[in-house]
Amino acid sequence: MILLENEPMCKHTSFKVGGPARYFAKAETVEDLKAAMTLAREKGLPYFILGNGTNLLVSDKGYEGVIVTLAEEFSAIEDLGNGAFKVGAAVPLGRFARATLKQGFAGIHKLAGIPGTLGGAIYMNAGAYGQEIGTCCSLVIALDGSGNIHEIPANGCAFGYRQSIFQKNKAIILSTTFQLPAASAEGKTVADLEAELAECMAKRKASQPLNMPNAGSTFKRLDKGAADTPAQIAPGYYIEQAGLKGYRIGGAEVSTLHANFIVNAGGATASDIKTLSEYVQKEVTEKFGIELKREIILLGDF
Repeated sequence: MILLENEPMCKHTSFKVGGPARYFAKAETVEDLKAAMTLAREKGLPYFILGNGTNLLVSDKGYEGVIVTLAEEFSAIEDLGNGAFKVGAAVPLGRFARATLKQGFAGIHKLAGIPGTLGGAIYMNAGAYGQEIGTCCSLVIALDGSGNIHEIPANGCAFGYRQSIFQKNKAIILSTTFQLPAASAEGKTVADLEAELAECMAKRKASQPLNMPNAGSTFKRLDKGAADTPAQIAPGYYIEQAGLKGYRIGGAEVSTLHANFIVNAGGATASDIKTLSEYVQKEVTEKFGIELKREIILLGDF
């Protein structure tokens, strides 16, 4: 295990903000991971498993705990044959999606533009353009807080919109097994899948502020919209209608390209970003009577 002290989290999050983690551990094996958990327990500190930091806002004060990032044995993709794959939690989702696409398998190819890791994708049940990672999941191997390893079938993962059981039981995802459908079974070719992916990537590039530090969608899709627009469930619609595109607090800005993105427009602090998200929530509630819920995870003392 590689262990650092007082590691700046601005180096490890897509927002490029965040104070130091008391301990920052790089776990290359399950034993390393258990050692990091033991360290946290012995120090009386909490721990947090970090993927690519693409859906995370760490406090400017940092995190008085142990942040663990997974590597090495958690970075493998094992082809089990006939569309079945066992994938380590540290594998970038885009890498896995593209690799299976090239082999002629569908199901998650449209998720290739999501910048997180496989573990983070399962934790959040990541989705885009009509696909969700949980749909093709068949088994998750996870480590509980006592160091015991469990095999959890898909029907035990409680997948929902941006939800999974792992948000509640706090088990650490080690790997996931998928069963992907062949493109041919859907009447498609690899070229068809590549064309669909290219279309998704073009939409992402045209509609999202990819050139500015951000953490993806700030708020979750609504269950239902406002009284006069009940079918409109996109948070960005209400944020834009509230006149908040381009609104800034410090270095944090509501993107002028996509209103459901808060970006670091230069010199933002975590406090700026959190304060701006709360201001957006307040304004949208006052104007439309609906509550926006953050999709971004907050870590540390704000």
